[in-house]
Amino acid sequence: MLTLNNLKSPGSTRNTKRIGRGQGSGWGQQAGKGHKGQKARSGGGIMLGFEGGQMPIYRRLPKRGFSNAPFKKEYANVSLEQVAAKFTSGEVTREALVEAGLLSGINKRLPIKVLNSEGFNTALTFVNIEKFSKTALAAIEKAGGKIETRESK
Repeated sequence: MLTLNNLKSPGSTRNTKRIGRGQGSGWGQQAGKGHKGQKARSGGGIMLGFEGGQMPIYRRLPKRGFSNAPFKKEYANVSLEQVAAKFTSGEVTREALVEAGLLSGINKRLPIKVLNSEGFNTALTFVNIEKFSKTALAAIEKAGGKIETRESK
């Protein structure tokens, strides 16, 4: 029976090219490496970034300065539109957002930031959410919602 694992067509497989195995192979003598030199030798070649003996650019450039990347604060972003689609009333907490499927993966552990979207009009209470955009704060207050910070035990 012909199946995908035993399917063959003429020319679908080739013999491997045996380089450096005599004149009859067509790849004898120098075996495609030209004449002598560093790149013709066994294990020969030059390292990445080599510039012919000139001082390489990665050594010419100064290695100093400051990068803020290790100290960058990342947030799990949630829009009010997403919240309004999942919650009709009650409290919005980290656990509730995870249960609703709005936070997954690493976002479950990151601090949460709520972003605004147009047309939010659900009165919800946000509990222990770390950050809100200015427009999100205005939209929550306009809809009659509250923002609470409770001490965790």
